[in-house]
Amino acid sequence: MSKKSRQYLRFAISYRVEHLLLILSFGILAVTGLAHKFPTVSVSLWFMGVLGGVENVRIVHRVAAGTMMLESVYHLGVVGYRLFVRRSRLTMLPGLEDGRAALQAVLYNLGLSKSRPLEGRYTFAEKAEYWALIWGTVIMGITGFVLWNPIATARILPGEFIPAAKAAHGGEAVLAVLAIMVWHFYHVHVKMLNKSVFTGRLTEKEMAHEHPLELAEIVAGTAERRVDPQGVARRGRVFIPIYGVLAVAMVAALAYFLTFEETALATVSPMEEMEAYVPLTPTPFPTALPTSTPPPVESLSWAGGVASMFQGACGACHSSASPVGGLDVGSYEGVLAGINPPDPEAGTIVAVQVAGDHAGQFHGDELVMLRRWIEAGAPKE
Repeated sequence: MSKKSRQYLRFAISYRVEHLLLILSFGILAVTGLAHKFPTVSVSLWFMGVLGGVENVRIVHRVAAGTMMLESVYHLGVVGYRLFVRRSRLTMLPGLEDGRAALQAVLYNLGLSKSRPLEGRYTFAEKAEYWALIWGTVIMGITGFVLWNPIATARILPGEFIPAAKAAHGGEAVLAVLAIMVWHFYHVHVKMLNKSVFTGRLTEKEMAHEHPLELAEIVAGTAERRVDPQGVARRGRVFIPIYGVLAVAMVAALAYFLTFEETALATVSPMEEMEAYVPLTPTPFPTALPTSTPPPVESLSWAGGVASMFQGACGACHSSASPVGGLDVGSYEGVLAGINPPDPEAGTIVAVQVAGDHAGQFHGDELVMLRRWIEAGAPKE
């Protein structure tokens, strides 16, 4: 087998499945999140239209967020199992050698050094990306909770935390997308076309270029620590139940987090065009203006002004064509049914007018005139 064709296993299937879920959830979060952050951009408007509106975009964003949180719970279990049960080495933990490797890489890229840094299982750049992902997930989770559940947050923290979380959430999202597109995608898939995350393997040439120290350990047979099967089984019996309980608790907390505050999911209903003011009972125009001095009692009669007063204030609703409540003010006999001469307080018409909230309300002078007319026996002529 030639040096070029010889391959080494770098990522097992579980690593690749986890990375694939991360790609999908992060990609969906990035696209839907940026559409929220820049809603007036034409691409965002087009994207929201394709998904059927901003409410659907929010739902997709939150489903992707829930998926990433579930993956984080799984990742905690995987890391814990490797460290506690199998006693794997902390290959992703940064150290002083990574600082020296970073400095060496800068000098090499500037032409000030003739040799690239020699690195092991993970390079300083890969470690930086991993811990940036962890940090970004924590930030996005905390700020996402605040934005998802603003009412619950405001019960505990000052209201200023909500716009602050919005700014941090959007800023971290832009930073993460730029880091993936400019740094990760270029160095991993453009510069070298590293396909190990999909195939799980690297050629010997690729290993010698990117991970020479790990290749040396593999050739020497020291890349993996020897494990005691009995010790692994014993530690596994301790770890698996504990992690199982913690995982159930975390998933339950996640489900509560996703569902307990419905108000954050609601959007404002579309505005409807309505008339600002519609009177319940149109008042005929022009209406009779109140007189400054009520007419004398002897001149009060149905034909001498009371009829026109009733017609002006009440005719729209209480006429022979539409006698609302059975009252017809178009005739003297119809009005007599609503009064009880000579006692003004005994009739329904005066009681309704005194209440002061009737649609066809008499003016003050008109109400005085009505009382005097009833007290005078409600003369017709």
